[in-house]
Amino acid sequence: MIREIQIKKIKDFGEEIFQKEDVLAIEEPLEIALKSGNNNETSLVSVTMRTPNNDEELAVGFLFTEGIIYSRKNLAEKVSNSFIENKITINLNENFDAELDKLKRNFYTTSSCGVCGKESIEAIKQVCKIPLKKEKMEVKIQHIFELPEKLRNAQKTFDATGGIHASALFDTEGNLLNLREDVGRHNALDKLIGAELINCLTENFSLENKILLLSGRASFELIQKAAMAGIQMVCAIGAPSSLAVETAENFGITLIGFLKNGNCNVYCGEEKIIF
Repeated sequence: MIREIQIKKIKDFGEEIFQKEDVLAIEEPLEIALKSGNNNETSLVSVTMRTPNNDEELAVGFLFTEGIIYSRKNLAEKVSNSFIENKITINLNENFDAELDKLKRNFYTTSSCGVCGKESIEAIKQVCKIPLKKEKMEVKIQHIFELPEKLRNAQKTFDATGGIHASALFDTEGNLLNLREDVGRHNALDKLIGAELINCLTENFSLENKILLLSGRASFELIQKAAMAGIQMVCAIGAPSSLAVETAENFGITLIGFLKNGNCNVYCGEEKIIF
């Protein structure tokens, strides 16, 4: 979603000044609540700043990557209620008891939190339901080089604003499967994972044998979410952090950074790439 505004454009060190129309990506808060299927109690779980759109997917993806839900079967047939602007309630299956105290753990979501990599990775392993051992995956390097252009061609909101992040899912042949955008890079990935989970017909949800492409850098938080979803290959247009690489190694994820213009850096998991 975008908003049009009038701005003053200044060019050539002030030699040219004029009024023009510009477009901005909208950023608004979203209050996420959970409704228990057992007693109909509603609990507020999070408030996040996001681009309004795909709110149900964002909320479901957030709950999944935080280890609160694990399957589409954990959700009621009617996934959400959203009768008030910027608020959404996710309905749980009456047979599922969510452990809301896990939200207090809140993972280690900032690089300045002062914890070591080992503690961070162990925190993910404690809640991750996807086996570390996965089916063999192989991707031709030529398909990997094609991903950024395919993402860029599909980023409609970025074209308009230039100020929004994207997460995209591809198969091993480089075909675009799904894409989500948001002002927050974490929200974009949660929306993507949430969309896949809502449409998953099997009890055991996993994005195994899928490639994730990030429009920016690969932070620890994004690798954490990819690991929770069972993703085996993560490519980023930008750089990874040291903890992102360490986390990818621990979860058997192939991590590629600086993917653009036929170049890339492979930080770990090169055995999945056919050169």
